[in-house]
Amino acid sequence: MIHLEVIVLAGGMGTRLRQVVNDRPKPMAEVAGRPFLEWLLLMLRGQQVRRVVLAIGYKGQAIQAHFGDGTAWGMEISYSHEQTPLGTGGCLRLASSQLEGERFVVLNGDSYCPVDLGLLQRTHVLNAADATLWLVEVPDCSRYGAVEVDASNRVVSFHEKGDRAGSGLINAGIYLFERRVMERIPSRGAVSLETAVFPDLLGGGLSAVVGNGPFLDIGTPEDYLRATQYLEREFESIGTQSRSVR
Repeated sequence: MIHLEVIVLAGGMGTRLRQVVNDRPKPMAEVAGRPFLEWLLLMLRGQQVRRVVLAIGYKGQAIQAHFGDGTAWGMEISYSHEQTPLGTGGCLRLASSQLEGERFVVLNGDSYCPVDLGLLQRTHVLNAADATLWLVEVPDCSRYGAVEVDASNRVVSFHEKGDRAGSGLINAGIYLFERRVMERIPSRGAVSLETAVFPDLLGGGLSAVVGNGPFLDIGTPEDYLRATQYLEREFESIGTQSRSVR
């Protein structure tokens, strides 16, 4: 059993998606009959995760009203509500104050990628890492930005969106952190994990697991349509296992 707490970052504004989903926060966009975020929680529950902190912001009350304390999903759910935009790093630091353990997983609430949390944790411990990223290979990394790793699966560099074309490894938005990393994040103002926190960990403290795809997000109408078409099939098995839920 994987005894890991999880923070799901679910506070984004979802500006680009509003032309097709404008009455709810982005993670609550419906996919295959359920909110996208609900599918993520069911995936986590299937890997024995039982405690989740939802980091909410824009229209966060809709998320809290839907999930409550998590009892209906067989989980313990609490909430960290950013009053002003703090960026991915800032809202993570805020949410981490609700955790009990010294190690935790972080997921983006608007993207999906199959993940093996046991493998993520084993690699993290083996490498004595401060943080470990779940990476996947895509045919064209130019729209995401690329991540380079060495033979020991240590992250050695990041490349911005558009810097590199063709196949490459990308950040799938799934991380394992040691709590001590939160002390590096400023307690005030907006901070980006991708541009401020991870680069600071290069040089030994940042490891990676290269997993299988696909990586899907719901950030734009086009991506949302593609994700919906794929995830209706992918989530069918999760839903079959979870029919007693809700």
